[in-house]
Amino acid sequence: MDHVLIDFKVTDSVATITLNRPEKHNAMSDDMRSEFIDALDAVAADKRIRALVLTGAGKGFCAGGDISGMQRRMNAPAGEIAFNGWQRQQRVHHAQALLHTMPKPVIAAVNGAASGLGADTALACDFIIASEWASFTWSYIHRGLIPDGGGMYFLPRRVGLTKAKELIFTGRQVKVDEALSLGIVDRKTGAETLLDEAQAWACELSKASSTALALTKTILNQSFELSAHDVFAQGSQAQGICYTSSEHRACVEAFLAKSAVRE
Repeated sequence: MDHVLIDFKVTDSVATITLNRPEKHNAMSDDMRSEFIDALDAVAADKRIRALVLTGAGKGFCAGGDISGMQRRMNAPAGEIAFNGWQRQQRVHHAQALLHTMPKPVIAAVNGAASGLGADTALACDFIIASEWASFTWSYIHRGLIPDGGGMYFLPRRVGLTKAKELIFTGRQVKVDEALSLGIVDRKTGAETLLDEAQAWACELSKASSTALALTKTILNQSFELSAHDVFAQGSQAQGICYTSSEHRACVEAFLAKSAVRE
């Protein structure tokens, strides 16, 4: 597929998606979102791809929503603004859900500022590794908006409800060291090694059983909302699938073969 506003590469078993509007600090336009959705669908569908790294071109990770798109939305006829906005929200949520529910490990490699939707997009990934130049800002309040990219769901799960309220109500900048101490960032590294370390981490995660990992991630993503009974029930079904997987069979056979040699 042809991409202009994102760069999509696969090396070995790891895909790397790079948001590629550096002149706009990788602000997410409608066209970029369409390319992003296409790439996420491709990653999810390709069994050869076992992990994903998401990063930004240039000095920024993602500046959030494209302001020119906001202007066009406001300039629409009054009777169309609400429905147009609702349609746009469906696309935003679709992209974020694809990222969050990706049945493979997803690492955000945050190379610079992640603002508004950009900060939410990083949080939608499983893990965040950041360079010394990274920062996070839930800046929606400065535009008279609420976080619409999942921040109200993801951020409290990382930092707790009270701290999430403070960061969202103020829209202040969180630099990388504070982000690391709060649990927004999982690892910090140098800018020159950021992508290499993110891809190496993704490669490490990709070595596990893809079946077990996908099923585990699906349940863990819901675990704060489910009862223990529901987690056990979903786990029983998932384990039944794992019992039939070729990966489980290969692991058991390899273990038994080693045991036979030792005996």
